[in-house]
Amino acid sequence: MGHGGNVITELTTDHREVDELFAKIDAQPVGDKQRRKLVDELTIEWVRHSVAEEMYLYPAVRKHVADGDAIADKELSDHAQVEQHLKDLEGMTADDPQFDPLVAQLMLEVRGHVRDEEGRLFPLLTAACTPEALDELGDKVRAAKKMAPTRPHPSAPDTPPGNRLLGPGVGLVDRARDLLTGRGKS
Repeated sequence: MGHGGNVITELTTDHREVDELFAKIDAQPVGDKQRRKLVDELTIEWVRHSVAEEMYLYPAVRKHVADGDAIADKELSDHAQVEQHLKDLEGMTADDPQFDPLVAQLMLEVRGHVRDEEGRLFPLLTAACTPEALDELGDKVRAAKKMAPTRPHPSAPDTPPGNRLLGPGVGLVDRARDLLTGRGKS
């Protein structure tokens, strides 16, 4: 993650990467260990993406878009639900009987969230902000993803200032754990 361009281009590219990971997960046989590894990759990418949205996209929506508070609150609620599913999946093996139903629910919720963002939120933000503001947001989102956690933390704050204060430290710990365990390396 970290593609360049304005915030809409950046986040839309992230969404396509998540779609690709879902397709790779679906292509693996049920119970295959590769499914677990792919869910770990998905988790890393989705958590980074979500944290960056929570730090910069949703505050911009609140500030610039009509009814932005309600829109941002709905998106944060979606994130919380997805993050809880990711947390539930965290300790499961691919052959756990709950693994595949949880992955299917996760896919359904993420795809719905993406459709909502791309179909409603992104056009509203594009109409409300200058191209320069969208470019600046893209830069901030890319920087945030580099420092973001890589594991789900459902009880962590998801709005500023708490998420901006705690996120980088949690991200550092997560990346250290990933390095030690090899998590996220296919």
